[in-house]
Amino acid sequence: MDGKVICFRDKGKAVCETCAVSEPKPGEVLIESEYTVVSAGTERANLIALPNTGTGPGGYDGKHDGGFPFCPGYCGVGRIVKLGDGVEGFTPGDRVLADHAGHRSHFLKPAGSLTRVPAGVEPLEAAFTVIAAMSLQGVRKARIELGEAVLVEGLGLLGIFATQLAKLSGAIPVIVTDFDEARRKLALQLGADFAFSPDDPELSAKVREATGGHGVDAVIEVTGAASALVQALECAAFRGRVVLLGCTRVSDAPVDYYRDVHKTGVSIIGAHNSVRPKEDSSPGFRTYRDDFRTLLALAGAKRFRAAAVISELVPPEKAPEIYRRLAECANPPLGIVFDWTGRRA
Repeated sequence: MDGKVICFRDKGKAVCETCAVSEPKPGEVLIESEYTVVSAGTERANLIALPNTGTGPGGYDGKHDGGFPFCPGYCGVGRIVKLGDGVEGFTPGDRVLADHAGHRSHFLKPAGSLTRVPAGVEPLEAAFTVIAAMSLQGVRKARIELGEAVLVEGLGLLGIFATQLAKLSGAIPVIVTDFDEARRKLALQLGADFAFSPDDPELSAKVREATGGHGVDAVIEVTGAASALVQALECAAFRGRVVLLGCTRVSDAPVDYYRDVHKTGVSIIGAHNSVRPKEDSSPGFRTYRDDFRTLLALAGAKRFRAAAVISELVPPEKAPEIYRRLAECANPPLGIVFDWTGRRA
C-alpha cells in the first residue's frame, strides 16, 4: 500500500510525496493519521537549516552533521488500522497520539509506546497533546505556587499553552509578551491577565506595576531569542526563576550575569524535552506519557483548550505552499494543522 509523507528535500523546499506503507511487525500497530500539527518554530528552524537543528550545522547534539532530506512533524493524532502479531489491549479504530511520527498518512509504532485518546476528547484537541506536553513540562519546572506572578515570553503554540497551564497552576497575575497583537488578544481570552509587546520601552516598569512592584516569581521564556532572556532577568523578582522552554538557536545577546543573576539570586532552568525521565515520574520531572495523560484529562474536562489556536486546517498537498510561507515569514500563523482525513486507506 502507498501512503503520503511530507519531506524537506532541500533547504527551504518541502514536498508531499508518495511513500510505501509497511505491514506491522510483531508487537507493532499500523496507524492512519487524522491530524498532524505544524510546530512552526522548530519546523521553520529545520527548514532553513538554522544551527543546532536536525538539518543545520552540528546536527542536534553537535556531534554529527545535519542535512537533507528531513521529515518534520512530531505532533498529531490517528486511528489504529492494523495490529501486528501479539498485540493486546488495542483494537482497530482506537484513537492514539501520533508522537514523533512525522507528517505522514500512515505510521508504525510499538504498541507499548502508544497513548490512547479517551473517548470524550475531540481529535483536534488531542492532536496538540505532544507539543502541549512540552509547555507543561516547562510550567512544571517553574514550580509555580498558588498566587505567584508568572510572565510568559512568546505566544507561539508553546507560549499559548504555557499561558493556560500557568493559570491552571494558580498563577496570578499571568503576564504575556509578544510582538503580535492578535496573539496577545488570544492569550487574554485564554486566561492571561496582562499582555504587552516586547518592544515597549516601559515593559519592565509595567511588569513591576502589575505585580505591585515585586516583579514576577517565574518567567517561562518561549521565544528562543537570546534577547528575551535579558528581558526575563529584568522582570524577574528577587530569587525568581527563569525557565528556558524555547530553543535558543543563536546566542547573540550578552547577559550581565553578575548584575542580573548572581546579585538577584535568580535561577535559570533548562527545560528541553531531553531532560525528561524515560520511566518513573517525580515532581518537576514527569515522563512524556504521564504529561500526555494529564493534558488529555484536562482537555476532556474542558479545562484546557488546545484547538482554540487553530488558524488553518489544510490538506497535506498544500505542504509546499505552507512551508514556503514558513521559510519567508518569521511570524507565521499560529496553529496550522494538516488534515489527513481525506486520504483514507
